[in-house]
Amino acid sequence: MRISENKLRGAVSNHIILMVLALTIILPIMVLVFNSIKPDEEFGINPLGFPEKVRVMNYYDAFVIGNYAQVMMNSLLLVTGTLIMCLTFSSMAAFSLAVLNPNGKATILIGIYLLVGLSIPAQLFILPLFIIWKNLHLNNTFIGLILIYSALNAPFAVFLIRSYMVQLPRELFEAAIVEGASTFQLFTRVALPLSWPVFLTTGLVVSLAVWNEFLFAVTFIHNEEFKPISTILYSFQNRREENYALISAASIMMAAPLAILFILFQRNFIAGLTSGGTKG
Repeated sequence: MRISENKLRGAVSNHIILMVLALTIILPIMVLVFNSIKPDEEFGINPLGFPEKVRVMNYYDAFVIGNYAQVMMNSLLLVTGTLIMCLTFSSMAAFSLAVLNPNGKATILIGIYLLVGLSIPAQLFILPLFIIWKNLHLNNTFIGLILIYSALNAPFAVFLIRSYMVQLPRELFEAAIVEGASTFQLFTRVALPLSWPVFLTTGLVVSLAVWNEFLFAVTFIHNEEFKPISTILYSFQNRREENYALISAASIMMAAPLAILFILFQRNFIAGLTSGGTKG
């Protein structure tokens, strides 16, 4: 009886803690959604509650004023370009570390590079990188930002993909080698088809990072035609700081695409993220 009572108390306390943590995330989102459909004049008397009068046109106004058709396309181009470059090179590096087993010195050097890439804050090298990009005429270009985003996300992508590929059956690679498969064929015909869950997980994480990234975007992009959605939201907020309804609607439109994408693929995301927990 005492054991069951202790389990019950532990379960209740765990649920209470989880509910409190969930509310700290859910309540601000609910307030943001409520504010996005309020008339602006209602903020003074009802800043937190459900709107007395619903105004869906806030989304249309924010979409037009913020030029969201253009900035969403800019962000989509950045996400797509970064995914292609980052996943391509990261998967090759991960395949080499997990399957080809390079010699000890090479593994140590690669590990140091990846560790440095994960641990050093981006603010530390943003100034020299800006000078280099200026001399290479890569400022105000999509390719300049794509290169930066690919390099920033590559260490995490390599670690995650490698942790999955390490668990792939060695017999499949040995059988392919016996059949005369080259190293490139081992990568494209054996490793890649079996690793799609971790590619989906890595793609979602990288997409989220690129979509929401602000520091490098505002530093390296000055032309309004090339600005992604994160910088446009910042400038939109400065221009329309008195209209909280439009700012809330603009924030919802920025967060909605990847939130919907995560909800649709959350099972695959969790499966890929936890796949490397049993083997290192």
